[in-house]
Amino acid sequence: PGGVMEILSMSSRLADDQTKLSLQFGELVSLIKEAAHYARKLDHTAISGADVRNAIAGRHFRMGLVEEKIQERYDRGSILVDTIGSKIGQINGLAVYSIGETSFGKPVRITATTFIGKAGVVNIERMAKLSGKTYDKGVYIISGYLGNIFAQEYPLSLSISITFEQSYGGVDGDSASSTELYAILSTLSGYPINQGIAVTGSVNQFGEIQPIGGVNEKIEGFFKVCEQKGLTGKQGVMIPESNVEQLMLNHELVEAVKNGKFNIWSVRTIAEGIEILTGKPAGEMNKKGQFPKNTVFGEAQRKMTAYMVRSLTVKQRLVPSRPGESESAGAEEQD
Repeated sequence: PGGVMEILSMSSRLADDQTKLSLQFGELVSLIKEAAHYARKLDHTAISGADVRNAIAGRHFRMGLVEEKIQERYDRGSILVDTIGSKIGQINGLAVYSIGETSFGKPVRITATTFIGKAGVVNIERMAKLSGKTYDKGVYIISGYLGNIFAQEYPLSLSISITFEQSYGGVDGDSASSTELYAILSTLSGYPINQGIAVTGSVNQFGEIQPIGGVNEKIEGFFKVCEQKGLTGKQGVMIPESNVEQLMLNHELVEAVKNGKFNIWSVRTIAEGIEILTGKPAGEMNKKGQFPKNTVFGEAQRKMTAYMVRSLTVKQRLVPSRPGESESAGAEEQD
């Protein structure tokens, strides 16, 4: 029975759905044959769950050289990723690498900075011609969300710079759009983000978190990095609620979650996610379009208002008056 359950679990993982089974019979038959080899080697009368897990581990060992080399770079600190502490404008995103027949996830640092200007959201990957069309679309959606929430009464007078740090290849897909938005809200509000949490999920213009692909690989990838750096019990991954039914995680990670060593959060909106990441209330808009003080949205709104005021002040100082303006203004006063 244990062997059958493990095969069925692998079939569901291949289907990316807890409620479905994959028809990739070639993949499953190959796994059963390899598990049978381990069973005979240990004089088992039937294939056990442990035999199937040994077969999966053996397959991963044979095909996991690239993942192992990348993991070494995290272990040595060549790839910079924090798994403890908190920082403003910095967050751990998650990427999936697909090489041959194997796929694995790893974290990537995403940073955001804001300053006075009118450029809006500046995507460094796009400027460097390293991004795909779907990724660019995700960045435009972020601009739409910010405008919908914060620019109903006045224009957004700021520039926002976002980037995947230490990423020198192509970037595509919108699964990091919510992650980038959290980093922007952090730098605007001044509230730091918990670096023990990695995030995945796309976002729409109304702040709803949408499902993404590769959720199992992403969670397992961040877990490996945290495990090597030291589990604290406060680390984990935040995923879209709509991806929960796709979770088919390996036994080691499941046990870590059961024992309180690792966490998985599911969220439906940006407001829910930013509260988990910062430990601060997101804030609700009142009838006047204002957010309360000491909330993430409230402090972000105040900073954007300050940017607008400073921008107007600087413009008034730098733009000279047109000839005759001062004289006509004085004449009007005398009248």
